[in-house]
Amino acid sequence: MPLPLPWPFEREFMQLALLAGVLVGLSAPLIGTFVVQRRMSLLGDGIGHLAFTGVAVGLLLEVWPVWSALLVAVAGALGIERLRAQGRASGDLALALFFYGGIAGGVVISGKAGALDANLFAYLFGSILTVTRGELLAVAVLSGAVIAAVAIGGRLLFAVVVDEEWARVAGLPVGVLNGVLAVLTATAVVAAMRVVGILLIAALMVLPVASAQVLARSQRGTLWWASGIGVGSAVVGLVAARQWDLAPGGTIVLVALVVFLVVSQLDARRRLGVVARAVRAVRRGPVDAPDPVLAGTIHADHRHTHEPDPHAHEVHR
Repeated sequence: MPLPLPWPFEREFMQLALLAGVLVGLSAPLIGTFVVQRRMSLLGDGIGHLAFTGVAVGLLLEVWPVWSALLVAVAGALGIERLRAQGRASGDLALALFFYGGIAGGVVISGKAGALDANLFAYLFGSILTVTRGELLAVAVLSGAVIAAVAIGGRLLFAVVVDEEWARVAGLPVGVLNGVLAVLTATAVVAAMRVVGILLIAALMVLPVASAQVLARSQRGTLWWASGIGVGSAVVGLVAARQWDLAPGGTIVLVALVVFLVVSQLDARRRLGVVARAVRAVRRGPVDAPDPVLAGTIHADHRHTHEPDPHAHEVHR
């Protein structure tokens, strides 16, 4: 039964979409903050293509694709992290290997399953307006796991992604934490599949973080700003999609992109203003600083006026 909400969320399918969008908009940028800090912004894209293979496996085996996608995405994320940690491949190369392997595997398995239809496209491009109660429950569980993990171990994860060597010297379990980050990234990707689609997951993980880095002045502030922008993008994107009959997933990402462009422009103007004020101050020179020669003369005259006149007593006599 739909809740009594105003337009455009007066119908049940829009309310389900709203809840799914808010959950994903909150959790995806949270984990994206750590991914961007590690300079692996395309990690979500690479894991997304692995999730595509998982969806195809689920369709082939006739099981719910969300869970098969989660298993394949988690295994792939741990594989990427293992290659990176052992130095067998750089971060970009490891992503490329799984990126193309995921695409190829997904296409082959989907063709074998005869599933190259609208059901598969719903996971590729997102279909938030058709989210069911069961799918919303899955999104809530996955997103809640990401939020809880960041709330509990966010500082440890930040220590690892900022300076892995320092974290190792400090005695932190770097390998375990890197594995946890990989699993959380895969979880966030699978949670966002039905909202923005596999092809746009990385954008929702990165764009709000890019805007937050301009606005925030601390790591905690970056997390708050990124999640807020993610949620706002989801809500505004759904409203715009309902108003103008647009694709919701792409609209949500475009809203996040517009926010980043506006924030970047405002920050650029602010920086130019600071530079302009500094240049004007240098050209004017110090206004209130007194001339040292003149100051010494005034001080001498002032002291002279307070010295007693040696002839004053003679006149009095």
